[in-house]
Amino acid sequence: MVNMFISPSDAPKLPSVSVSPSAEIVEGSSVTLTCSSDANPAANYTWYKQKQKLLRGQTGIYHFSSISSEDRGNYSCKSENQYGEIMSSSVSVDVQYAPRLPSMSVSPSAEIVEGSSVTLTCSSDANPAANYTWYKENEDSPKASGQTFTITDFRAEHSGNYSCEAQNRRGRNETTIHLTLAGELSSFTCTHTCFLHLTRF
Repeated sequence: MVNMFISPSDAPKLPSVSVSPSAEIVEGSSVTLTCSSDANPAANYTWYKQKQKLLRGQTGIYHFSSISSEDRGNYSCKSENQYGEIMSSSVSVDVQYAPRLPSMSVSPSAEIVEGSSVTLTCSSDANPAANYTWYKENEDSPKASGQTFTITDFRAEHSGNYSCEAQNRRGRNETTIHLTLAGELSSFTCTHTCFLHLTRF
């Protein structure tokens, strides 16, 4: 007498999704998403980012050899065989990165007149969010912190190079701008990225 065991056929169960490493993810590192689901016969897996299809295969693994900030988002996987299919819950992938090159703007964007108020604004794409520090050339101490820096009564001695440094725990970056009173001979210059229009007498 021959005993035969017939394995029951089942549609996939709710998939579980894991992220490795499970700690903070830093831009440039290797990251692996794993999807698994009980099914008979074995399931095929399809990965999605924000509901956009990425990859289909039998292993349930989606790998980033060098993850970038553009890879941030919500990921989910679908498990399927001939008996059914089921979508996993989504998992959030957050990628930390150093500040990008800051952009700087000046208000007013027209000429800088003696005695006027001038506000510099700095912004940088960063994760976590950047902290901002302002420096003037040849001065050791910072002038201010925060995204904006205002000179309320602009005088000749305020002319010079000003730098905005964006910093988080992943790194730092800076942009420098040269401010000059209207009528002075020295020209406006900018290092890296900034936006300013000056006119002079």
